[in-house]
Amino acid sequence: MPRWTGAGAPALRRGPDMTEILKTPARWPTILLGRARAKDPRDLDEAVAAGAFAGLRRAIRDLGPTAVIATIADSGLRGRGGAGFPAGEKWRTAASTDADRRYVVANGYGADPASHTDRTLMLLDPFSVIEGTAIAAYAIGANEAFIAVRAEDADVIASLSAAIGAATDAGFVGEDVSGSGHDIHMTVRPVQGAYMLGEETVLLKALEGKRGQPEQRPPHPAESGLFDRPTLVHNVQTLAAVPWIVSEGASAFRATGTTGSPGTVLVQVRTPGGENGVAEVPLGTPLREVLGLGGELPAGRSIKAVLIGGPSGGLLPPDALDTPYDFEPLRAAGAHLGSGSVVVVDDRTDLLELVGVLTRFCSNEACGKSIPCRIGVKRLAEIVARREDGLLRPVDMELATDLATDIVASALCDHERLATLPLTSGMRYFGSDFDPARRPQPASTEAPR
Repeated sequence: MPRWTGAGAPALRRGPDMTEILKTPARWPTILLGRARAKDPRDLDEAVAAGAFAGLRRAIRDLGPTAVIATIADSGLRGRGGAGFPAGEKWRTAASTDADRRYVVANGYGADPASHTDRTLMLLDPFSVIEGTAIAAYAIGANEAFIAVRAEDADVIASLSAAIGAATDAGFVGEDVSGSGHDIHMTVRPVQGAYMLGEETVLLKALEGKRGQPEQRPPHPAESGLFDRPTLVHNVQTLAAVPWIVSEGASAFRATGTTGSPGTVLVQVRTPGGENGVAEVPLGTPLREVLGLGGELPAGRSIKAVLIGGPSGGLLPPDALDTPYDFEPLRAAGAHLGSGSVVVVDDRTDLLELVGVLTRFCSNEACGKSIPCRIGVKRLAEIVARREDGLLRPVDMELATDLATDIVASALCDHERLATLPLTSGMRYFGSDFDPARRPQPASTEAPR
């Protein structure tokens, strides 16, 4: 695997958490990380000189709310939080639902503990998130917007708060935004919780000061969300793409990515012995090219599997590396975009042990509201544990398959649906690793005669 897919290998920008911003091929467009190399990400003058808030000005002066929503819909932008729901549909629903107040919530919580894609974006270009959130609020008629982040992440809170303060002083948010007569009050909202806060209805409950548990849908948050008002909830990457779309046009955005999934997405690539970094990747790029950004494996090592999507992601084999990094192809293969995490697993890894760790994590992070998730995923973890210990019963693997099917069929939220993926994808592609005959049996406790 080549160390670089683009020409040359210049020094990389070191982002937060010792994460590199990986070099990508020159032919790939830069939509989300265009200003990531700024000397001071919180310097408003530098950001404006590089194009910040040009999209907001165009939205207000040239387009108006209806045309902005039409532009987002025409662009084909899909939510970058993992589900890939069309953004334009959310915007139209939130704008057309009768209400006395509307809200916009930017989800920057970053629930995956091993992925820092959203955090990297908020630290290296906070103004892109702020501008995208302001455009969304203007378009749907919201006067209040929140950027939700981890309560313990002091760096992100400080970065966003300073950037919002500078944007408020300049008139890009706050009272009478850019002379539009529209007020947009924006604040950073630190929240505490767990992995479940990546789910939009759970996040809204946390923002209301309630227990973070998912809600049955419909109604969707765009109809009845925060404080029972229409609420536009987007991952920060989704909103960061909005200013570029409004400035450059829907057709320009559709020129990259795929027909069904235009644009780019942030991916964190982890390769044993290679780089741990974040890259901006056009949707539809073959996995093989995405992995190439992370460098070569250690000498003598080979790829055993690729974990895609975070703790609730899927394990794909080496012969699936031509799969496009896109919503539907990954789902069909048994994985999902999720947090944007792509982890290369080499041939030294015990996949059964890895699946056990991931399944236990998903079980521990469940909110407890749904019985299939609270009990079912825990039972899956117990089956894997028995398998690791060589105590598997003859019916256990069949039981795991049936149980996973039932959990998905009765799921209340995506955490529940996806919690089964590590195990089901592992059994699908790496059956021999789950063969009881290949696991060491526990030593006999019977005394020698």
